[in-house]
Amino acid sequence: MKSTIDWCIEQHHKTNHFYDTYLPYEFHLRMSLNVYEEFKHLLDDEVDYYTGKKYEGVRGDETITLRSACYDATCGHDLIEDTRTSFNEAQARLGYPAAEIIFAVTNEKGKTRKERANDAYYTGIRNTKGAVFVKLCDRIANVQYSKMTKSRMFEMYKGENAHFLEQLGCKEGRTLDCILPYMPMVEYLLKIFND
Repeated sequence: MKSTIDWCIEQHHKTNHFYDTYLPYEFHLRMSLNVYEEFKHLLDDEVDYYTGKKYEGVRGDETITLRSACYDATCGHDLIEDTRTSFNEAQARLGYPAAEIIFAVTNEKGKTRKERANDAYYTGIRNTKGAVFVKLCDRIANVQYSKMTKSRMFEMYKGENAHFLEQLGCKEGRTLDCILPYMPMVEYLLKIFND
């Protein structure tokens, strides 16, 4: 059986999906996974995804941690949005928690970027366990790439960053619980823009 990342790459390949018009989409998925690896320590690997409770004793084979769900969702974060993969297919291959995160980070329908990333979209991300983390992995990878290539997208990401972070839960004077554990990622993202 293929690894999670290989299966997700294959789904993008089947639809002839590229990153920045000429790179295999694998490039973006692996960049996102590099961000996951850098920050996975922020995810508690001893907490059950469903119950939110710490494990005591030996874990069973069916145990799903937030860390494992976020790994699978980071690999597949663009499956529903950019390939012919349905929620049910993602769930069958990656499990319900990962599919739920992938669904949450999938843009809404819309003609403009603002319509596709509307208030309902961000509400879904904030209300889905692990989705804020996966969205930050995706955004950091995109910002790193756009800065590295001096793409016009870098200035676009920079210009929308305050709104993006506010929508994820970084509000002036207070920070929502959904983003609080991931503040080192927010600080890293801000550092990319300010260096």
